[in-house]
Amino acid sequence: MQTEFECPQGKLQLRRLPYQKNDVLQAWDAADSYLLNYLANEDVPVGGSRIAILNDGFGALTLALHHYRPTAISDSFLSQQATVNNARLNELDTAHINFLDSLSLPEKPIDYLLIKAPKTLALLEYQLHSLRPLLKDTSKIIVAGMVKALTANVWKTLERLIGPTRTSLAIKKARLIFASLDAQLQMPPNPYPVRYRLENTDLLIANHANVFSRDSLDIGTRLLLQHLPDGPAQRDIVDLGCGNGVVGLMIAKQLPNARIQFVDESFMAIASAKDNFMRAFAGQRQAEFIVGDGLNGFPENSADCIVCNPPFHQQHVIGDHIAWQMFKQAHRVLRKGGELRVIGNRHLNYHQHLKKLFGNWESVASNTKFSINKAVKR
Repeated sequence: MQTEFECPQGKLQLRRLPYQKNDVLQAWDAADSYLLNYLANEDVPVGGSRIAILNDGFGALTLALHHYRPTAISDSFLSQQATVNNARLNELDTAHINFLDSLSLPEKPIDYLLIKAPKTLALLEYQLHSLRPLLKDTSKIIVAGMVKALTANVWKTLERLIGPTRTSLAIKKARLIFASLDAQLQMPPNPYPVRYRLENTDLLIANHANVFSRDSLDIGTRLLLQHLPDGPAQRDIVDLGCGNGVVGLMIAKQLPNARIQFVDESFMAIASAKDNFMRAFAGQRQAEFIVGDGLNGFPENSADCIVCNPPFHQQHVIGDHIAWQMFKQAHRVLRKGGELRVIGNRHLNYHQHLKKLFGNWESVASNTKFSINKAVKR
């Protein structure tokens, strides 16, 4: 794995999170290099420029521009933690970086808004809505991404919410989009969070922009809701990778004495889960809502049941490494006799991981696309 990132601003050692043995993936891409080269040769920010960086994967942009004391805004705990780790690896002071989650805003106007194109167009839309009041006529707005990520809808969204755009040539399958602020543009209302009525209930489910399946209940979760763990002895339950929290919420409805912990690495997911839980129980029931790296930091033997709908991608990279880490963490955190219940696309073959870790697995339910499996800690 290559860890040395060389750019005009200097050399950096960068690693991805979660750490993987024999990881072949870099912690940067050609779009990072393209943007940093542009800022070094074509449009060098003057000292004191207020720079906001959105969706930086693992700190390549933030750390290369560290001397500007940038604001780094992300919806990903893993991305932020990787940036912190990489800053320490390069002996850079993290106090020079203003870390904000995706629902927070800088306090002052922005001179340079540097955006890595996110996987979810809705997140970009939300960010442009939120940050536009902090932009000036002289603000530079630059979106960087690999060509395959810069779809026509990215252009349309920028022109609808910011103003005219122009693009660079593609280099190494990466491109830059430059947007100019049109102060006369009539802004539509910010559509996020969106809400829908959960089928067969009276529950109103809120979803922030970066939450999976924002507009309706996805078919995998629909199957899982029909096969939730319901053992009355299961008191400490974790909804791992909770998204909008619907699964943990419905478990709480079935098990009134259970203690539920909602865990996700997305700040928007946890905000949605908390909103939905508090609304459903009118503030009369407590739960924990944790933004973090899976079950890192959870004590051993502290849970009776963990329900998990693992992501099979990280940003634009598809793989099962996040799921594998979640399963290993779950095995450590479960008590003896505790159950891990997992849903996933059938082709992902999660049962093979469960068999390897737990020494057992059992099919709970399946359909043509999804399967629910469980494993018990012996």
